[in-house]
Amino acid sequence: QVQLVESGGGAVQAGESLRLSCAASGRPLNAYSWGWFRQTPGKEREFVAAISDRDSLTRYADSVKGRFAVSRDNTKNTAYLQMNALKPEDTAVYSCGVVSPSPWISTVEAMCTGGIDVWGKGTLVNVSS
Repeated sequence: QVQLVESGGGAVQAGESLRLSCAASGRPLNAYSWGWFRQTPGKEREFVAAISDRDSLTRYADSVKGRFAVSRDNTKNTAYLQMNALKPEDTAVYSCGVVSPSPWISTVEAMCTGGIDVWGKGTLVNVSS
C-alpha cells in the first residue's frame, strides 16, 4: 500500500522560499506522475503543479508560474516543490498526490479534477506579510 508523507512546511515572511518534500513508501513510483495541491479553509483544493514520470514534463497553475518548481528524485521515491518569492496568498495546506501511469494529457486532466490515486495528508505553509 502506497503512503505519501509531506514535509518542509512552515511559517515564512513574504518573499522568502520553502522547499516541500513528498516521500513515498510501499512501492516504487517511477512510472507515476506526481502533483502538488493546496487548500485553504472554506475553499476547494486547487492544483498547483505536476510532473510526469519518465520525461519530467511539468505543468503549473498560473498563480505560481515562474515562482514554483516541481521536481522528482526516483532514486529516493520523492517529489519536491521549490517555492520562491512566496506571497501571503500562498498560505495553505499543501498536499501531494500521485496518478498511475497514463498519457500526460490524461494525467493533467486528472490532476486538475482531483482524480488522484493516492493522497498525502498535507503540510501547512504560512506566509506573512
